[in-house]
Order: sequence, then structure tokens, then C-alpha cells
Amino acid sequence: MRTHGWSGSAPATDDEAIARILDAAGKAIDASGADFSIADIARTLGVTRQTVYRYFPSTDALLVAAAVHAADDFQRRMADHLRGITDPVEAVAEAIATALEWLPKDKHIGLLVMPGRATTHTEGVTSDVALQFANALLRRFDVDWAALGFTDDGLDELAEHLLRIIQSFILDPGRPPRTGEDLRDYLRRWVGSAVTARSSRPV
Repeated sequence: MRTHGWSGSAPATDDEAIARILDAAGKAIDASGADFSIADIARTLGVTRQTVYRYFPSTDALLVAAAVHAADDFQRRMADHLRGITDPVEAVAEAIATALEWLPKDKHIGLLVMPGRATTHTEGVTSDVALQFANALLRRFDVDWAALGFTDDGLDELAEHLLRIIQSFILDPGRPPRTGEDLRDYLRRWVGSAVTARSSRPV
């Protein structure tokens, strides 16, 4: 690994270099969302743009990587919030409502699930990454999906469905927007019914 630059303190390994780049990108996202470039990150770290490009081929790739890096913390906080909720309808409704409440304050995860990044690279990668994110989140619920008749394919479809619901609320929250218990009641009735229909099928 090259040791030039890094403000006089070179990372010992490639993994450490990547961690520093992701940390710098995370701080840039906190400060200004997606409005930064590879050059900005390189300047922050005291390296050349080519050094950052060695690990991330574009700003979009770095954005997605930084968002994925933050995803585990979001999933952990959501799992803590939902702990003890074993009813699938209640868990799904609460997860969607909470995600919609948290996303405006979480610029990192917003890059994964909020539409609006208008580049081919981001649209393609983010779609796959967002589905993986939603799937991993579902599997952290305290819901016994297997006992309810959900196969891996069924959970994949449910993850996609929940992601589409979240994106639709982001694009058009309603007039007036539903919030709080009103939003949760709506989700229990209409999104929860999809979970109930699946779980009522014979295993």
C-alpha cells in the first residue's frame, strides 16, 4: 500500500485506508449530504485524488459505500426499537413508520432508499443495495418469519414491498401527511394485510 500523503500519518493497511476514506465521506455526508466530490475527500485526508480512486472508482461508488457503512448502525437502532414486537403486522407497521420518521434526519440511509440520485451508476447500485438493506433489516425483527410460513424468497419480496412503500411515502407523504398513530393505523390496515395474507398460507 502506498504511504505517501495522509497528512503525515499513513494507514498501516488497505482496510485502514478504506476506513479513513469512509469516515471522511461520512463526515462530508453529515455536513452537506451528497454534495461532495472525490477531490473534497482527498483534500480532507491529505492525499491525491488518485489515492482515493484506487479504492473507490467514483464519487457515486463512495457515496453508496459510505451509506452501506452506516446501514448497520441504523439496523441496530431499528432492531432495538422493535425489540419484543413479535406480531408481524405490528412490527412491519412500526418499522415503516419509524423509518419515515428517522430518514429525514439520517442523510446516510437516505442515500440508499430515497429516490433522486440521477446517475445510472447510483440508480443501479442503490437499487440492489437498498433491497439488501431492507432484507437484512427484516431479519433483525423479533418475528419468527419461518413459523409464519415465510421462505427466503417470501422475505425477499416482503423487503422489496416495504421498500416500495417507504419510497412512495417519501415521494408523496399525502395531503395532509399522515404522522404518528394515524400513520401506524393506516399501515396496519393496508400494509399489514399483505403480511397477514402471506402468513395465513399453508406452510
